[in-house]
Amino acid sequence: MNSGKYIFSQIMGLVSSTSFQTIVNRHFGDYRVRDFTCWKQFLCMSFGQLTHRESTSDTMMCLKANAKKMYHLGIGNVVFVSTVTRANETRSFQIYQGLAMLLIKEAKQLYLNDDGLEVQLKGNVFAKDATTIDLCLSTFYWAKFRSTKAGIKLHTQIDLKTNIPEFILFSNASVHDVNVLDFIRVEANSFYIMDSGYVDYKRLYRMHLCEAFFVTRAKDNMNYRRLYSRPVEKSKGVIYDQTIMLNNYYAHKDYHEKIRRIKFIDRESGKTLIFLTNNFTLPATDITKLYKHRWQIELFFKWIKQHLKIKSFWGQSENAVKTQVWIAVSVYVLVAIAKKRFMLKQSLYEILQILSISIFEKMPINQLFQPTQLQYFKEQNYNQLKLFTL
Repeated sequence: MNSGKYIFSQIMGLVSSTSFQTIVNRHFGDYRVRDFTCWKQFLCMSFGQLTHRESTSDTMMCLKANAKKMYHLGIGNVVFVSTVTRANETRSFQIYQGLAMLLIKEAKQLYLNDDGLEVQLKGNVFAKDATTIDLCLSTFYWAKFRSTKAGIKLHTQIDLKTNIPEFILFSNASVHDVNVLDFIRVEANSFYIMDSGYVDYKRLYRMHLCEAFFVTRAKDNMNYRRLYSRPVEKSKGVIYDQTIMLNNYYAHKDYHEKIRRIKFIDRESGKTLIFLTNNFTLPATDITKLYKHRWQIELFFKWIKQHLKIKSFWGQSENAVKTQVWIAVSVYVLVAIAKKRFMLKQSLYEILQILSISIFEKMPINQLFQPTQLQYFKEQNYNQLKLFTL
């Protein structure tokens, strides 16, 4: 039972201390460290994320106000702001990257049977996209990508069957999204859902040779010739379903096989979408449904930017920024794991909001989320992110 433990300690207890220490030892994170270990650094940063603190000093002030409880949180004595800042600047971000990937692996196993897709497929279904995090050029000079702007780009691949990110890569904001295709391991019989920014025929053909399937948006200036058309269900919004070949010399050289081109119109919004895929088996309506689920990655970006602190950074170096983002991802996945471990029915948004004001409560987490304990929490409105409704 966890009746004597703080809510924060119960959440942090989901992290395997043995596995975490193995990662720390691999990167010599605690080398010549007396008291403020990597684990305590993770606890302080996670506390700031879970309680929506705005800065390191804000986090430490909140902890100092609860100094008598810090021992039971696992942090111990009061920590100075300079101590946390120095740790973020000097300790390798790869420690928390390794932790995040370990938690992601665990979460994927827990959500393995939670298939929310409308299309039943045996293989995996992944969505790829990237989001840019703007930075101040005068402070984060190492992230310059324009004459007056700085920023980093977060390239992410999400497993749409579990809604858990499984691949994350940082780059300068000037790096084009399509370049990330060179770093992913393509799985045979899996679907990769992408927007038109990932249309690079040489890379798509490489994916085709790996016996994987892609679904992406066609570019407006696409030059092609139609070979033949399939019968379509116009009542469901499919205008045509064509088999085509590329006309341009270099495009045809990079992808010299047939491609499927599907035009779809949403009757409610009036938006017209044209899809490209190398899958000729699924019905056209299923291809459009798969692309609709790509917006789960947009929801992930919105969720993590709104509810975890990565818009305002608690350090100026590249290492400090990456440390904060990887810890933010770890907290997101921890909340997802807690949802399964404690059999919670609420959404991740609701869980995080309730945890943020109950972090010092002493009761089992599943009891905290019983109807008698809960107050009304405003539901998040995702309507503005819907591309179309089938």
